[in-house]
Amino acid sequence: MRRAHGLVLVVLLTLFLSVPEALAEEKPTSQKVLGMPLVFKDDFEKGSADMWEPVDPGAWKVVEDGENKVYALLRDCKYSPKVRSPVNISILKGLWVSDFVFEARFKSTQPEYGHRDMCIFFGHKDPAHFYYVHFGKKADPHSNSIFIVNGVPRTSIATKRTKGTDWDDEYHTVRVARDVEKGTIEVYFDDLETPIMLANDKTFKAGRIGVGSFDDVGMVDNVRIWGKKQEPPAKQAD
Repeated sequence: MRRAHGLVLVVLLTLFLSVPEALAEEKPTSQKVLGMPLVFKDDFEKGSADMWEPVDPGAWKVVEDGENKVYALLRDCKYSPKVRSPVNISILKGLWVSDFVFEARFKSTQPEYGHRDMCIFFGHKDPAHFYYVHFGKKADPHSNSIFIVNGVPRTSIATKRTKGTDWDDEYHTVRVARDVEKGTIEVYFDDLETPIMLANDKTFKAGRIGVGSFDDVGMVDNVRIWGKKQEPPAKQAD
């Protein structure tokens, strides 16, 4: 009996001592991804989105969705881009990054149709120069791909993509990872182990990050960005 009690004690002691180690491994994971520090997070629970710059402030609002506050795109923005590209955009103020990992929870509130979508924008230099990921319901030349806007209408640069992003009326975790030196762009949807889209492009070395859609409505929550901060370029006189 004493031997059994001793065995149980050893097992419990081993479990107790292993807990701090497990927690120590978990904490850096939330603070660093791919060796990059957490440079931004926003869960909108303060009821404001003052760190965001929408192209049309009247189209975006922090609202309650269940027990959470979220950043909601309620209608199409009153915005006409210089070249054919998404209309519904809200860009994060002040933060320029080169390499980064972006992660958030997206919910499409758009009624069902073939191009039902949400988007992530990155490498954003100005309204005519940026990348974006289009999570579209069904893939075609203009849907469900990684695009570049470089002074001309958007062009798909994806080397791999799925047949579509299966939107429903629930929240989904989206992630985009960028390595500027390698040129790699990796896109994930719920499964954060296997990318659903890939691209390789080095046109824009750094820029701002944003959320939105091409021309649909939806909600965004729990935004986190790990990355390498860069100084934004000096504004040039008109």
